[in-house]
Amino acid sequence: MRIKLTLIILLGYLLCGACSDSVKDSGADRDISIADSMYANILTKYNVEKYGLLQETYPANPNNQVTYLAEGSEQKRDQEVSFLWPYSGMLSGGIALYKTTGDAKYLQSLEERILPGLELYWDNTREPNCYQSYPMFNGESDRFYDDNDWLAIDFCDLYALTKNEKYLEKAKALYTYIYSGWDDVLGGGIYWCEQKKTSKNTCSNAPATVLCMKLYNLTKDNAYLEQAKKTYDWTKNNLRDPEDCVYWDNVRLDGSIGKEKYTYNSGQMIQAGVLLYQQSGDEAYLKDAQETAKGAYQRFTEVRKAIDGTESRFYTASPWFNVILLRGLVALYEVDHNPEYIRTMADNARYAWDHTRDVNGFLDNDWTGVKTKKHKWLLDNACMVELFSEINNIK
Repeated sequence: MRIKLTLIILLGYLLCGACSDSVKDSGADRDISIADSMYANILTKYNVEKYGLLQETYPANPNNQVTYLAEGSEQKRDQEVSFLWPYSGMLSGGIALYKTTGDAKYLQSLEERILPGLELYWDNTREPNCYQSYPMFNGESDRFYDDNDWLAIDFCDLYALTKNEKYLEKAKALYTYIYSGWDDVLGGGIYWCEQKKTSKNTCSNAPATVLCMKLYNLTKDNAYLEQAKKTYDWTKNNLRDPEDCVYWDNVRLDGSIGKEKYTYNSGQMIQAGVLLYQQSGDEAYLKDAQETAKGAYQRFTEVRKAIDGTESRFYTASPWFNVILLRGLVALYEVDHNPEYIRTMADNARYAWDHTRDVNGFLDNDWTGVKTKKHKWLLDNACMVELFSEINNIK
């Protein structure tokens, strides 16, 4: 039945002309057309009919080694489908398209294609229930608090659009799981991986703060607001670099800091700061967000020569990390109306689309087009659906 549903949805996209050749030439409509094209192309080419899921790369790479898990040498090999994180990018993308366009075809795709596939990752054997890193048909996998952060945020957004209570209930259930990862070690904070509690990471705590604020805004339950403030303060006090206001990656249980810096960590703290400012009117939150946005722009962009020989300023991190930063920058722009940071990212994305697509219509993780890979990662492309949906009004 799932295979038939998938084919029906894909056929619908094809009949609508959703392919790279049909992208409109200019303006906001062009960005939406690109997002639509990428969404349909991914569903078609990455499709794994056996499960109604998506594969990790296209073309499939039999030697693919996943490096973003905590499993190390024990990670699953020769996986038939993608891990949860890249799959979740399609949920975010579909929601962004639905939010921006209001077109019911995207809600249908989410409800009949993306969400049924997502439930194959749902682990109802361990309490609290949550999504695990690989589908349950392959047995137990590690469970990551940050994976569930991103999904809970998506469910909040989907509830806000549809008012369907099941999405709010799912977000609340994931909140319960996420905060089961909070304890008093290091004075608070949420771990990264449930099965390997070796560090507390910005990527677990910053989006948890955003989640709390979204749940508060949807329910007006003060418990969520208080938890948001508590999580925000812990993350800022433990993981913000005072030199540039950009966030470090993690703090280990011995108190040492993992000082790697990634765009998405700062992006979520920018968004959290803006949400707290909007609720409270406290200018300190807005100042935090502005300082981190400035620091992130200085650290994560540089002038590079692109594939056509021109030089422009590019965000240099991987696409999904940049898109999560964009969430914070868009939230900040709506408050302070400074377009510089988001305009640069919009220009980067449009350049990548115009100059760096491969023969299958997919993008690399280097928007300049200088570095290329044969096997295109699902998340590098799924996240662009959200990006193009969000930048459609940025000139």
